[in-house]
Amino acid sequence: MFDLSSTLVAPDRDPMFPRAFRVIEVKQETADVATLIFEPADEGLQMTFEPAQIGMVGIPGLGEVPISFSSDPDGHNPAMTIRAAGAITGALVAARPGDVVSMRGPYGVPWPIHRAHGKHLVVAAGGLGLAPLRALLVVAARSADRFATITLAYGARDPSEFLFRSDYEQWRQLGVDVRLTVDRPTGGWHGPVGVVTTLFDGSIDHPADTVTMMCGPDVMLGAAAIALNRTGVPANQVWVTMERNMKCGVGLCGHCQFGPLFLCKDGPVLRYDRIARLFAVPEV
Repeated sequence: MFDLSSTLVAPDRDPMFPRAFRVIEVKQETADVATLIFEPADEGLQMTFEPAQIGMVGIPGLGEVPISFSSDPDGHNPAMTIRAAGAITGALVAARPGDVVSMRGPYGVPWPIHRAHGKHLVVAAGGLGLAPLRALLVVAARSADRFATITLAYGARDPSEFLFRSDYEQWRQLGVDVRLTVDRPTGGWHGPVGVVTTLFDGSIDHPADTVTMMCGPDVMLGAAAIALNRTGVPANQVWVTMERNMKCGVGLCGHCQFGPLFLCKDGPVLRYDRIARLFAVPEV
């Protein structure tokens, strides 16, 4: 479909320089979401990242989009989970093994996993919001003895919208309490029905020692933060990753401005008490 391998060979590791990566596998997650696994088109290249960091992925003639990495940061091949929502993301979801894209980065602030060591870690996600949290869950589950407990609270519109379904049992075996809920109980669903915040009931027994990291629509993040605060989880122990349209990746273009912050360099991961007041401001 597209091939940049002859024109994009990075001379160094400058994160602003686009490098060529080849699609080696496409995993269809839902009807409009796919996970693409990449390898460097040149053996001398490498993409290292931390959970929640973002890469700018480009297609010639279309442009770039910011996508968070959804794979194990210690793995050999980076992966991104993408919803077809426009020309570029649609082309990426339609990619096939052998297609080559440009990628630059990584950018942004990662999840502060170390702040949850010795505490109860609650990972909360809505819909596609599990993608930026998957790398965090992989890292946390692999070292579960560093945390008092690990809980995943994940909600989707209906059962067909859940991402990474093959991971849940593996996470459970590693000690993660995986809790799922849906808005519409279709397809013989017999689990919980309701918003993500309903999963907090009975899962937060030690609020003062609970650290929460979450991603989802703004309305979900605001509601979840309020619910957590009501249970006694301190606002300075709640972290969110914000989704905004990024262009440059280094805070120059202003596309991702969120109040006084530029999410590509000040975020996308932010402590909730830093931005709580902005959730009440329309169009921020």
